[in-house]
Order: sequence, then structure tokens, then C-alpha cells
Amino acid sequence: MIKVTLKDKSEREYEQGVTVYEIAKSISQKLAKEALVGKVNGKLVDLNYEIYEDAEVEIITFDDPLGQEVYRHSTAHIMAMAVQRLFPGTKLAIGPAIKDGFYYDFDSDHKFTPEDLEKIEEEMKKIIKEDIPFKRIELSYDEAVDVFKERNETYKLELIEELKNEKLSCYSIDKWVDLCSGPHVQSTGKIKAVKLTGLAGAYWRGDEKNKMLQRIYGTSFPKKSVLDEYLHRIEEAKKRDHRKIGKELELFGVMDEGPGFPFFYPKGMVIRNELESFWREEHVKRGYQEIRTPIMLSRELWERSGHWEHYKENMYFTKIDESDFAIKPMNCPGSILVYKSKVHSYRELPIRMCELGLVHRHELSGTLHGLMRVRCFTQDDAHIFMLPSQIKEEIIGVIELFDYFYNIFGLPYRIELSTKPEKAMGSDEIWELATNALREAIEAKGLGYSINEGDGAFYGPKIDFHLEDCLGRTWQCGTIQLDFLMPEKFDITYIGEDGKKHRPVMIHRVVFGSIERFIGILTEHFAGAFPVWLAPVQVALIPIADRHLEYVKRILKALEDQNVRAQIDDANEKMNYKIRKAQSQKIPYMLIAGDKEAKGNCISVRHRKHGDLGKMSIDEFCKKIKEEIDTKKLES
Repeated sequence: MIKVTLKDKSEREYEQGVTVYEIAKSISQKLAKEALVGKVNGKLVDLNYEIYEDAEVEIITFDDPLGQEVYRHSTAHIMAMAVQRLFPGTKLAIGPAIKDGFYYDFDSDHKFTPEDLEKIEEEMKKIIKEDIPFKRIELSYDEAVDVFKERNETYKLELIEELKNEKLSCYSIDKWVDLCSGPHVQSTGKIKAVKLTGLAGAYWRGDEKNKMLQRIYGTSFPKKSVLDEYLHRIEEAKKRDHRKIGKELELFGVMDEGPGFPFFYPKGMVIRNELESFWREEHVKRGYQEIRTPIMLSRELWERSGHWEHYKENMYFTKIDESDFAIKPMNCPGSILVYKSKVHSYRELPIRMCELGLVHRHELSGTLHGLMRVRCFTQDDAHIFMLPSQIKEEIIGVIELFDYFYNIFGLPYRIELSTKPEKAMGSDEIWELATNALREAIEAKGLGYSINEGDGAFYGPKIDFHLEDCLGRTWQCGTIQLDFLMPEKFDITYIGEDGKKHRPVMIHRVVFGSIERFIGILTEHFAGAFPVWLAPVQVALIPIADRHLEYVKRILKALEDQNVRAQIDDANEKMNYKIRKAQSQKIPYMLIAGDKEAKGNCISVRHRKHGDLGKMSIDEFCKKIKEEIDTKKLES
């Protein structure tokens, strides 16, 4: 007999060779039905995995992100099988699960079309209906080469050459075979609802020197109703696409003459300036000093900072007076030079420097996406230089600042602590010290967090803030990075109580992350209907007839005196058309004036969401909208 410890720490005894599925079934029929894979001593395994010694066992269902990943990776295999059934000669590349779905890359002489997706989807449903078992096969290197050479799977052979393991894991569905470490669901019939969602091009291994393959995206769920909900969210996301809204509302755009370099139009600049003004006001309140550093600095600086070694492939370069220079991809080395420009006493610390710094990073053309992925953007950076004893207090202060900002926009968030990456500077001891300091600050605030192993910056661990929009999508924006290494590399110091030089500790942090990307996120979150304080035009003034124009101009003057952004629609159109136009432009308020309003020295007020609000005096409306602007109120 063997002892199995379950997730709830309860223990059960089973015969040697018991499978994970049999354990699930012994717990309940419902769990056995919902089980997708198991976890044995921390390792993901198929449900038919046999256990011969004492073990910790967890049954994984679709409720677990790991279960979703296995479910969708299994669906990717079904899709690949369907493609090769329909289009013989197609070669397989890779087909992983991704967030909310999966994809598979194919090398095919046939150019896939949206109509093909429907055919592939139908073929997948046939395979699912056949309820064919997923079978794990272990092959020797030579056996694997023979299997995939016979199938002319050149991409799989390339992967096999790199692996060169004694035993290579493959999975079969009937006679169809794919190289894969697994695990997978028990059979194709376990997949209930599938949808292929799109086509794209993708270079083999993401390298533009390699062949362009065809990528098919899809998703799958255990219930059709859940799939339908997901597809509805996707459709809603398309309507909210910031590129579409940015064009319709004349906010921003990207042009062929500057791929990855966004243009901001007058209305978009209003939003940007409001965000930057808010950012500046709040930083001044919290003791930050704003600086501005050059956009281009010498190669020697970037070599000293470590960017030349660790980040060179993402940087742009030029020569000045026969010397190498680089356009900055990050603001931190410039801030360090500002700190280093004078001698500092321990009494001055912490010193909090902030900068709205324009940075440039080389991104592959295929990854560019509106404002979300660009080649130049403004980071709302800050660098805090402090005593080691001030670390916890300063990180807590930054967390509180982030919380205040995100609540203003109605964006809930979750926190992730990222640890030392494989490519990093500094000793394990320094990294452990820095990581523990971040962990202690989060816990001191009583906040939950998850660990993201190996995803820290090359110079220090970090806390990432993932914001959730109205569609439930998450966006990584705020980052807090603790750095013991840059102060060492740049030999920055302060004079301590003992009159000797000591090394400060640095915090790197951004709230918005990128001004451009944050505007893109807000555009989609609000679907272009920005809160009043951010709206490019806050009030549309609509005279019913030309004779009311003078009265409306008086209202405009009253609003402008209160710094309210308003404009008159004096076009020769009917009132209802003007109202619809203002609503399509997402203008928060429409003030309508005719004979009755002019006589009563008032206006009729309409709201873009709530409709007719009745008549108000001009002073009453000014007070109402000013309060919404000053409090940065979100629409109820």
C-alpha cells in the first residue's frame, strides 16, 4: 500500500500502481468527471499516470489556470490533426496554450483563409466526437528521428536535434503523432466547445531571418455558454479597440512614415496633458522633485549601467564626433548622473526624483500594436535614493501612491513579485536581500501577491501591478524595482553620520508605465467616454436656431472662465442631429439653448449616458461640472 496526501492535507491509502484518475474517482464521481490532469509531487502528469510510492497528489480541473493551459494545449493538438487531415503536406511547428486560448504555427503551401477556419473547426468537432484517447509515447532519439523524418516534419526534427534526450515524449491521437512533453486530457471527447478566432503570420522561433509561417488562433471551454460569454467579450473588445476609437475621436494615430512612433492630435493632447498635470501635482505633494535628462547619452554610460551588455538588441545607436552614442531605452542612468552631480548628506535622504522621460526601444514590426506596443514612449519614471533603513517605508509609500492613482480610474489591480532572472547582475545574497525587502513591504500593507519566478529586471527584483479593465482583461502598468547594483556600478554615495561615504539604495518605479500605453488602456476601458476631467471636450453647446447663438456665446464665456472645455456647434443642422453628433463624439454634457432658455437665463442639460437632466441655471451647471472635474469623478 502507498500513502497519498491530497491538497487539503488529508491522507488516503491505495494499492501500488493506482492512477491519478482512480484517485479522483475515489474522492467523487463529479471530480473524476471534471478532472483534466494531476499533479504528483509538484509535477503535472496525465490522469492515467501510475503511482508506486508515497506521494502528494492534486487533481487539476478547468478552474485551475494549469488545467486551462492543458485543456487548450490539447485542443491545439486536435486543431493540428484537423489541419493535416484537410491539407496533407502541411508541416507542424509549435502549438502552445496562451492566455485564454491557443495557437499552432503551420508551414503549408495552402494559404489559409477565414473560410478555411470554419472547415478546420468542423473537422475538429469530428475528431472530438470520435473521443480518441491521447496516448503518451516515449521514443529514443533515433526512433523519434525516424518517426518525424517519415512524416517530413522538418521543424520537429530541428527540435529533436536540440533536445537529443535518451527518451523523447510524444503524444498520439489514433495514428497522428506530435512531439510534446504533455500532459494532455484523457481523450479528444473531453473538449466540449471550440472556436478558431484568427489568422496571423509568425516567423519560426520569432526570428525574422527565418521562414514566415501561418498561425491559427483558437480557444476552447468546457461549456458552450462560457465560450459564448468569452466571444461576446472579444466582440466588445473589438468595439473598444483604442486604434479605432482614437481615429474616430481624432485623438491619436500611427502613420506609415513612423511605424511604432505614435502621433497625438490636439484632442489627444488634452487627455495626455491632463494625465501629466495630475501626475505632477500628486508627485509634488509626496516630496518628489521633477528632472529632465537627455534623450541621447554616450556608449560608455550604457556600458557602465549594464544596458550595453543586457539590452543592446533593443537600443538605437548613432555617432557624434566619432564617438558612439545611444538613444536612451530607460531613464535611470540619467537620474543617477543628476544625483551624482553633487555631494549628498544622509540628512537629505530619501531623495525622490521624477521624470516624464521619452525613451526609445527597438521592437519587431510584427509586434507593434497602436499605443500598446510602440518604439518610443514616455515613462513616468521616478528614482528614489535612500538609506538602507528607509527601504520598507519608501516602498510602502510607493504602493500607497499606486493605489491612489488606480482608484482614481476605477481600475482594480493584483500584485506580482518577480524574482531574479537567469541573465542578471549581482550575487544571490544581494538579490535575496532585495527580494525580501519587497516582500516585507507588500505584506506590511496586508496585500495579496503571487510570485513570478525569474522575471525580475537584470539589476533587481520588482513588484508589478496588473490592472483589470471593465472587460476583465489585465494590463501590467506600475512597477517597483529595488536596486542595490546600479549605485555600486556608478559609485554613488552619501556622507553618513560618521562623516564617511556610504552607498545608497535605489528604487526605480513607474505608475502609468508608459503614458501612451496607459492612454490606450483608458481609451478601451472607457470606450472613449472619458470621465469629465479627462474628456477633450467637456461640454457641447447647441443653439436651437441662429438667433440663440449670442446667448450661447455668453454661456461659453462663463464656462471658459471656470476652465471648462466647451465648444459651440453652430452648424446649419437640426438640434437632434447635433445631439447625436455630440454623443458620438462621447462629449459628457450637451447644453441646449432656445427661446425659453434665453428668456429664463438657463440651459437644458443632457448627459451622454443619462439623457435629459432638465433645466439648470448657468451657475448651477458650472458648480456641478466643476465639482466633477475637481474630484475626478467617475460616471455612476
